[in-house]
Amino acid sequence: MRLFIDTDILMDVVLNRRPHVEASGQILDWAEANPGMTAVSWHGLANLHYLSRNGAETFIDELMAFAEIPRTGTEHMRQALDLHFKDLEDAMQVAAAMLFNAQAMVTRNIRDYRLSPIKAITASDAVRLVGGPRPRGRSL
Repeated sequence: MRLFIDTDILMDVVLNRRPHVEASGQILDWAEANPGMTAVSWHGLANLHYLSRNGAETFIDELMAFAEIPRTGTEHMRQALDLHFKDLEDAMQVAAAMLFNAQAMVTRNIRDYRLSPIKAITASDAVRLVGGPRPRGRSL
């Protein structure tokens, strides 16, 4: 299953946000065990770095060992604008997820993605859907 990971899931892990860090960490464990099956956005990583500061560069470097970054451009920004989301950043996430051919977007903000052509699911639902994390000793 191809999953697009929203920035809030990454923030849960970087900032150790309880109680969300458990499920968010499990889906990243699954992602590490299944390289290339998850994606994050370029701009989402910039937001992650800006909002978290401490340890974000190491986290991002480790994430890049198994997560993809779709190569978005002008066409994809137009696609995001055409979605008419209230929050442009959310629409940009959807455009990146569509480019990756994601089957689901993993997020805590399900409501923000109600207009998305890609189903939004929670990290807990994603873990159940993929059959568990299958951890490999992730250092993230």
